[in-house]
Amino acid sequence: MGKCLHRAQPMQAPTARQPWYRVLYIQVLIAVALGIVIGSGWPEFGKSLKPLGDGFVKLVKMMIAPIIFCTVVHGIASMGDLKKLGRVGAKTLLYFEIVSTLALIIGLLVVNIMKPGVGFTPAGETFHATASAINASHDFVEKAHALSTTEFLLKIIPDTFFGAFVSGDLLQVLFIAVLTAFAIAALGERGKPALQVIEYGSQVFFSLMHLLVKAAPIGAFGAMGFTVGSYGLAALGKLVLLMTGFYLTAGLFVVVILGGIAWVSGFSIFRFLAYIKDELLLVLGTSSSETALPGLIEKMQRLGCSRSTVGLVVPTGYSFNLDGTNIYMAMGAVFLAQATNTPLDLKHQISLLLVAMITSKGASGVTGAGFVTLAATLQAVPGIPIEALALLVGIDRFMSECRAITNFIGNGVATVVISRLENEISVETLNENLRIS
Repeated sequence: MGKCLHRAQPMQAPTARQPWYRVLYIQVLIAVALGIVIGSGWPEFGKSLKPLGDGFVKLVKMMIAPIIFCTVVHGIASMGDLKKLGRVGAKTLLYFEIVSTLALIIGLLVVNIMKPGVGFTPAGETFHATASAINASHDFVEKAHALSTTEFLLKIIPDTFFGAFVSGDLLQVLFIAVLTAFAIAALGERGKPALQVIEYGSQVFFSLMHLLVKAAPIGAFGAMGFTVGSYGLAALGKLVLLMTGFYLTAGLFVVVILGGIAWVSGFSIFRFLAYIKDELLLVLGTSSSETALPGLIEKMQRLGCSRSTVGLVVPTGYSFNLDGTNIYMAMGAVFLAQATNTPLDLKHQISLLLVAMITSKGASGVTGAGFVTLAATLQAVPGIPIEALALLVGIDRFMSECRAITNFIGNGVATVVISRLENEISVETLNENLRIS
């Protein structure tokens, strides 16, 4: 029963016989470039392409819940040793908390050094929001109030067993998957047929995903055309410094922090990025790390990580290891304080850090999660007008791509690190698998 899923080949990986124009990541790159051109030159037509991007994301997201369910159930139920499950779980959560807190701290340090919001509102003047800005922020504030600890915990429990699959909330899917895994494990030998059904089911869902992901270039073209057509490259305006700072900070976090962790674990972060390049470009084109989640699960298993570790770390990371979101929240909150001439002393920023450590855990499965969690975090700093959130609306789509990519890379690195800590894969095997990919 411990056998792995069939070793599917990388999705449209380049081979000697495959023409360059058939390679998935090249198709996505071309689609993104065409989307930018269409959105810039013909904005109205670019806006009309929105259904292409939305349709592709919906196609992929409909597969996320069953894939996560099968992966987690099989990973935990086949582990057998509950002590190992507790050990891996404890290491995973500790790792997530340390690395995500580092992301928050780095975000705070960079935004305080760069000061991108200083001068946005002239000194001595008070920030005044327009009626449209107030309306744009109203929904985010309402959703933020629903992120209280009690509401968050109750939201993890679905109304029905199948309700989690209907809502698509990853935390709910994780919850029922863990319960199901324990139930199957408790059955012992009698649970093996059920586990086999789960394994065959996961093969079907992964096969479906391979078919759907072929439409990635169309989705990326539509999403990028709509983004540029709606907001335009000129919409960046004075916010370009914040965007530049965020992209640089996320890049430094990946290279220095995640790169350092990878080096200690015995592999190169750059080789790892090359290994998951197809998935990274899929995330870039759709601004959603969920679209590449099934591909990440497969590639981590192919790398040598055990199914049980992959099944535990990857899905959990999508709710508890959001490095890019953490950097964005820290920088966004302080930027808004600077832009509205709201003084933030060390005490306020520490409060901001502590609140963000909690609110960031609720980002999964929330529509407009970046704004919602940012609104919840801003409540720790009473002086910042909540309407100021509207300042970030125009650039959020551009920043969401960087958030999603950073989150995605962080979860991939975490999976390999936990697998190395569990001695599931040697340094030699790991690097050999990265080399031949």
